[in-house]
Amino acid sequence: MKIINKLSLSILLPVLLTGCAIPGSNLDISSKIIVKSKENDNNILNRVNVYRLTPELVKMYRQSIKAKANPELDAQLHAYQYKVGPFDILNITVWDHPELTIPAGSYRSASEAGNWVRADGTIFYPYIGVVKVAGKTVTEIRNIIARKLSQYIEDPQVDVNVAAFRSQQVYITGSIEKPGKQPITDIPLTLLDAINQAGGLSKDADWRNVTLTRNGQLEHSSMYALIQKGDITQNILLKANDIVHVPNNDGQKVFVMGEVKDPQTLRIDRAGMSLTEALSGVGGINQLQADATGVFVIRADKDKKDDRVASIYQLDIKDATAMVIGTEFDLKPYDIVYVTAAPIVRWNRVIAQILPTLTGINELSETGFNIKSW
Repeated sequence: MKIINKLSLSILLPVLLTGCAIPGSNLDISSKIIVKSKENDNNILNRVNVYRLTPELVKMYRQSIKAKANPELDAQLHAYQYKVGPFDILNITVWDHPELTIPAGSYRSASEAGNWVRADGTIFYPYIGVVKVAGKTVTEIRNIIARKLSQYIEDPQVDVNVAAFRSQQVYITGSIEKPGKQPITDIPLTLLDAINQAGGLSKDADWRNVTLTRNGQLEHSSMYALIQKGDITQNILLKANDIVHVPNNDGQKVFVMGEVKDPQTLRIDRAGMSLTEALSGVGGINQLQADATGVFVIRADKDKKDDRVASIYQLDIKDATAMVIGTEFDLKPYDIVYVTAAPIVRWNRVIAQILPTLTGINELSETGFNIKSW
């Protein structure tokens, strides 16, 4: 009878445990509509590439930023001329004809005493009437006024300059000490000049991903390459209505998980972050539980140049010199660093899960188990 009870117990107990003794929460989807994927798991696995980190691979992937000149920018600065626009104020002087020149005086500035450019881009000047000035340089305006005044004045000597620049501006936003708008003047304004005039980058600025919006088109520039590495090609001559945005580095983060001492999210600083730095930032790998051959970097493929969904890079650090390779491998935002557990650790964890159940079954079989009481 005792043998029969044990046999019945061994047959019925798994069924009973399935119904009333499964630990953890349970989400029942039996009555739900299950939408099946168009692709099976094998197809997804085929779209993930795995690379072993070697010195050759790291050298190929590492971005080498070098100092570069920018002859195109130099040519633009050399040929730069400011063009007058609506709401600018012009200061016009006709020598030997004080009746045509409004002096600023002690109570009025040059901008208050000057000639306002109307919204239609014109000014009114004595003798010659309405003059179209918008879109013209001060040299062109001076020539126009002198030519028209020559009908009334013999050989007029005319001088024109801009007393106040109010028609054109650029906008500086984001992680800047003093965000706001800056005027376009007769002195060319570059991207670096605008950021410096705005007080420079804030402490949490992402200086590698500065954006410039111009006519609805987005351009990217790296202040890291420009300031730290001397790549002048990253500097840009700004134009009216440009929007410069310096993002915050909140999105510059990587996730370190698995068999490390302190799994957490790390933020990439201005100097960047290597794989070795990320492991060091979480206290290193767990020497007793980690598999030294299984340090992985999982990187989503955002370029979508092919069907690949992710790339996985594996670093084998059984040899301590392999950490040099990790030092040269730069992480990117939203990379996942995962350190796998050693095989014996995984086996011990399985045993630890099973052991309480085996112990309970043994106790039940020794004391006798009444199925009716269940």
